[in-house]
Amino acid sequence: MSNNKKYRIAWLPGDGVGIEVLEATKIVFDKLGFNADFIHGDIGWEFWCKEGDALPQRTLELLGNVDAAMFGAITSKPVKDAELELVEGLKGSGLIYRSPIVRMRQLFDLFICLRPCKAYKGNPLNYKENIDIVVFRENTEGMYSGVEFNPVPEELSALLTKLSKPFAAFSDLKGDEFAISCKINTHKGSERIIRAAFEFARNNGRKKVTVVHKANVIRATDGLFFDIAKQVSKEYPEIILDDANIDAMTMWMIKNPYNYDVLVAPNLFGDIISDLAAQLVGGLGFGCSGNIGKKLAVFEPSHGSAPKYSGMYKVNPIATILAGKMMLDWLGENEMADKIEIATAAVIAEGKVRTYDMGGSATTLEMGQAIASFI
Repeated sequence: MSNNKKYRIAWLPGDGVGIEVLEATKIVFDKLGFNADFIHGDIGWEFWCKEGDALPQRTLELLGNVDAAMFGAITSKPVKDAELELVEGLKGSGLIYRSPIVRMRQLFDLFICLRPCKAYKGNPLNYKENIDIVVFRENTEGMYSGVEFNPVPEELSALLTKLSKPFAAFSDLKGDEFAISCKINTHKGSERIIRAAFEFARNNGRKKVTVVHKANVIRATDGLFFDIAKQVSKEYPEIILDDANIDAMTMWMIKNPYNYDVLVAPNLFGDIISDLAAQLVGGLGFGCSGNIGKKLAVFEPSHGSAPKYSGMYKVNPIATILAGKMMLDWLGENEMADKIEIATAAVIAEGKVRTYDMGGSATTLEMGQAIASFI
């Protein structure tokens, strides 16, 4: 419930269509009368090219002094040495581009990636009606921990040869002939994301939590994750504990999405199944996401910057507008959040305003204006 508080919101448009979908979302916030200062933050490919840093220190300082953040999208791609010439003095430096959103999650411990996937009535892109799946993805470790080696140092190869029998198959390779990416799951990281999923289920009347893993093959890390899930589930006896291997899960979600309610997974697998779940309810134009920690939360669409559509105001902003709804819920502005969802559902059901992905010709801003008109 609002107490007429004025919020400080970091406004991070990023690259490409990220700028446009945030512009549409601002139309909706303005119609709501959301009392906030929206403070621009620099982030994305442009700042890598100008400064060699896609997440500048000034933006980090901003994020440390706001109530929440809205994030558009960024362009992430492999950086070749020729591209380092864009930044004076970087060629030959060995500087590696890292995704600013991944860094943001780790630096501010935004350990929950919350991705609700709901089929709104009248959406021509729905796989089936009434799908309502919520994905909890661990956001700071796993395969996205950033511990990688290419080339592989000799001392690391020697140590792995000594400690791991399966590594013997690779021990004769030279360091530049292979690469290693480490999957790291901790007890703390696993327990808190699993507990967050069960707490959400309990607080929202959900009946089942499904743990998505590959513990039959990735025994150490995914085995730890699933073991902790079994321990935590004992504290929530009213909620069914379910589990599935990630490969089978991609089939079962398509075969019968109604079997699933709340999903929880390590980082990479959560990334995969949340995109699949988003497609079941219309695609990434409807995929909203929250990166949530104890002190800060950053809300965004699941889609990327779509450079080929940049400047065309063509992309569906509903994912970003629903991410704004998530932000308002996180801030405790539940009445405003409900208004956004009701208005969005009304526009989809009416079917008069549709962006290109929905078979229409409405622009990004026209969709934002249509949703605002129902508030």
